[in-house]
Amino acid sequence: MAGVPEPHSGWTFITSHARVLAAIADDPNIRIRDIAAHCRLTERAVARIISDLEQAGYLSHTRVGRTNTYRIAPDKVLRHPAEAGLPVASLLSLLVQDETRRTMTSAAQP
Repeated sequence: MAGVPEPHSGWTFITSHARVLAAIADDPNIRIRDIAAHCRLTERAVARIISDLEQAGYLSHTRVGRTNTYRIAPDKVLRHPAEAGLPVASLLSLLVQDETRRTMTSAAQP
């Protein structure tokens, strides 16, 4: 089936929820289809993750026409007790590439 990412086996450092949140932080107007491709998830999985993040208060969206604009709550603290008091903004600072880094990375690739 075209458009479905290849399955991943094994463990990773970053959860799918964090990947989706980082993709949205990088582009608040990103489409679910583009998040899915970027994160190597299905569109259904991305929609479920966005719903989880909205229900937990980490994310909200505004619909204008056919486009969603997402807004992240940067001061909302992370859920795990080991990160108690750590705001989501600190996590995103590790995961989201700023424009300068993205340009340098793209230029360095063949």
